[in-house]
Amino acid sequence: MSGDMDKPLISRRLVDSDGSLAEVPSKAPKVGILGSGDFARSLATRLVNSGFSVVVGSRNPKRTAGLFPSAAHVTFQEEAVSSPQVVFVAVFREHYSSLCSLGDQLAGKILVDVSNPTEKEHLQNHQSNAEYLASLFPACTVVKAFNVISAWALQAGPRDGNRQVLICSDQLEAKHTISEMARTMGFTPLDMGSLASAREIEAIPLRLFPSWKVPILLALGLFVCFYAYNFIRDVLQPYMRKHENKFYKVPLSVVNTTLPCVAYVLLSLVYLPGVLAAALQLRRGTKYQRFPDWLDHWLQHRKQIGLLSFFFGVLHALYSFCLPLRRSHRYDLVNLAVKQVLANKSRLWVEEEVWRMEIYLSMGVLALGVLSLLAVTSLPSIANSLNWKEFSFVQSTLGFVALMLSTLHTLTYGWTRAFEENHYKFYLPPTFTLTLLLPCVIILAKGLFLLPCLSRRLTKIRRGWEKDGAVKFMLPADHMQGEKTSHV
Repeated sequence: MSGDMDKPLISRRLVDSDGSLAEVPSKAPKVGILGSGDFARSLATRLVNSGFSVVVGSRNPKRTAGLFPSAAHVTFQEEAVSSPQVVFVAVFREHYSSLCSLGDQLAGKILVDVSNPTEKEHLQNHQSNAEYLASLFPACTVVKAFNVISAWALQAGPRDGNRQVLICSDQLEAKHTISEMARTMGFTPLDMGSLASAREIEAIPLRLFPSWKVPILLALGLFVCFYAYNFIRDVLQPYMRKHENKFYKVPLSVVNTTLPCVAYVLLSLVYLPGVLAAALQLRRGTKYQRFPDWLDHWLQHRKQIGLLSFFFGVLHALYSFCLPLRRSHRYDLVNLAVKQVLANKSRLWVEEEVWRMEIYLSMGVLALGVLSLLAVTSLPSIANSLNWKEFSFVQSTLGFVALMLSTLHTLTYGWTRAFEENHYKFYLPPTFTLTLLLPCVIILAKGLFLLPCLSRRLTKIRRGWEKDGAVKFMLPADHMQGEKTSHV
């Protein structure tokens, strides 16, 4: 967007000789702010930069005046609320009662509550901060807004932070006024309904990665399971059977063996729910029935699972670069060279192993590259620049290509070791054979869905056709073979 978003935070026309903001024209709309904390200062800076005349009410204006831009007039609270029609209340809930003395001066004005409770306060108080403020000032119109915007976003501008401003109030005109102010400041207002929604809005800043909780727990669970499995095979088994001390592998080698397993399985779990959803639609013969709750939640968490897969893949690449730096690796190279000299071997070259490693590394680099592209396009700033067809191609088609490359990477790593008895330690199969099960099922299912009999039926279902319903039509390619009938 050009316009407000392209303007600098502090215009050159508003900067005077000492670097502070110059005076705003007297005709600018006047806005009051009650409070002198960090958020109040950031809010005042943004309002002044957006062309508003700001009056700040403080209990000690002489002490706090230097903290605000020079264009903002800092005075006592009584004077600050006398003329503005819109007053931002930037104080904590426990200080609301101290404002009751301003009740007569605030009557008929719009009070914008920007406060957020703590988790303890949110659980203890059944009434939101905005509703509590409205009960103290019944003659005022209270609007809940700007509480999900950080002080940094206000100072740096909306292009560097969240653009949405959630707004709720019982009066439509008040919401419209604050919405226009938010647009003038460069933000995007979002109407959340009546003031009863304030409690839900106030709970948003209290949530710590709500959509990431399940994917992170899933990733940690997979990491612990695979790490324990690799520890038993690579460290415990040699110690118990051959009395070899392999515990030095615990910090790096075992971790590096575990990371690709987690990344590979997580990537598979991104595309498994799509396969299950397609199978369910084929079985039901319609797309108008809801998926089970567990599948619906799984589909909604695919982005987070995919990003975690990319994270573990990057860690695996970094750990792999560190492997030659280990002292144990250098000792192994020296021992190998000594053995070669003692065996009178002038050249050690296994053609099959050379080709295997070349293909293995190439597939791994390609898979990580495609995963990087998927991760970048999942960013909102990039995703918003793509149309639906482009986004679907990258996330679906290229995502499946990444799964195929990862499968080839894993197969070339394992090669023939899955069929060699000495690699089954404690009768446990190699880790890569376990990770291959799920992706192979997904790839096989995707291949089956490409069969004409299933592909055409699935396409018809997703276009609205129902097996036993009233809506029945043929695809355009079948127009010559059948008629399109509809009873809608």
